[in-house]
Amino acid sequence: VGGSETDVVFLFQRGSDQLFSSVSNSPYIMSTTGQMSLSNGNDSKKFKGDIRGPTVPSRVIHIRKLPNDIAETEVISLGLPFGDVTNLLMLKAKNQAFLEMNSEEAAQSMVSYYSTVMPIIRHHPVYVQFSNHKELKTDNSPNQERAQAALRALSTSHVDTTVPAPSTVLRVVVENLIYPVTLDALCQIFSKFGTVLRIIVFTKNSQFQALLQYPDGASAQAAKLSLDGQNIYNGCCTLRISFSKLTSLNVKYNNEKSRDFTRPDLPTGDNQPTMEHPAMATAFSVYGDVMRVKILFNKKENALVQMSDSTQAQLAMSHLNGQRLHGKPLRITLSKHTSVQLPREGHEDQGLTKDYSNSPLHRFKKPGSKNYSNIFPPSATLHLSNIPPSVVEDDLKMLFSSSGAMVKAFKFFQKDHKMALIQMGSVEEAIESLIEFHNHDLGENHHLRVSFSKSSI
Repeated sequence: VGGSETDVVFLFQRGSDQLFSSVSNSPYIMSTTGQMSLSNGNDSKKFKGDIRGPTVPSRVIHIRKLPNDIAETEVISLGLPFGDVTNLLMLKAKNQAFLEMNSEEAAQSMVSYYSTVMPIIRHHPVYVQFSNHKELKTDNSPNQERAQAALRALSTSHVDTTVPAPSTVLRVVVENLIYPVTLDALCQIFSKFGTVLRIIVFTKNSQFQALLQYPDGASAQAAKLSLDGQNIYNGCCTLRISFSKLTSLNVKYNNEKSRDFTRPDLPTGDNQPTMEHPAMATAFSVYGDVMRVKILFNKKENALVQMSDSTQAQLAMSHLNGQRLHGKPLRITLSKHTSVQLPREGHEDQGLTKDYSNSPLHRFKKPGSKNYSNIFPPSATLHLSNIPPSVVEDDLKMLFSSSGAMVKAFKFFQKDHKMALIQMGSVEEAIESLIEFHNHDLGENHHLRVSFSKSSI
């Protein structure tokens, strides 16, 4: 990464897990056709390698100073971020290897990148340069068959596209976090495998985590296959990657915690954001049925909210006045207006007034609804209901932490797994989570119901 001298570079390094055991040394001799071929004789002493470090581009990359116990998978992983690896020759006796990329452009990208960021494998710096040879030619020896098996297992060209990836969203956990990892660092690493659409970073269970969305499952599958188990920095910051059950990420702000690359117009969230109509309707609907919302034209941080009756308005005011939302306290008073007027037909008001009188989300429409007996002040613990059988604890904890909030605790109701309690990091986070996830589609025709709880976990 360019920048000042204090910038930290990012290294691709596989962790301690090896998919294949090390194989014995293979002797090689040079052919006169510009190809490198494998020999079953004892001519490895004749091979001197590419000492000069040619600058003429080639699909074949020469890698030197490898550790003694290097595995094929570790060498292949050096090339995967830049394209498909089509062939591999290992010279373990010389601590060298040759990697053939699928195109000259991919090889150029690889050499260019590693000329500024030296790759580290098992605490060893390794050296990457173009080879004099234009392609690799291998035989069917047992050692080479193992190298080919490693290629099949790791190369992105062998991702089975006939089996769709479970999701376009990846969950990334960074273990052994010795050095800080930033959103931009993750974007740089994961963009090698496809366009990163959205990303959210957060801390959960004292672990640095991220949710990252690609436009297609193949990119997500390739990234998971290549990066799972790799270290961002030498010997630490190990990536553990799994598919998320989320199908899409909802990003509200572009800042160091979240980014939507399809929406460069999003605010940073540094100042108090303008609440949107649905958010206001959801925040007040815990205490009554919202009929209409009007954002004031000249004071867009102010709004009129019309409840279905004065008792509900009083409840909303008494419970929400002074509560913090997006870092600022809400100030709520009774208005001199008895109703919110809709704009006259043909007179647009830039969408500042919305009518919710026919909303299906009203909680108090039915006389005698049990929701009347479940009205509580805002609290850090939320009551969840209408949970489908297929949704498990981790799904809901991941959903509620996807907006950057902290989930402190979770508990299903013992007799009814359609309901649960979830404790957020603060009352403010709980309010924002209620706004965000009430009526969230959990699949199987189940929309999540969220309210404040009087209980704690």
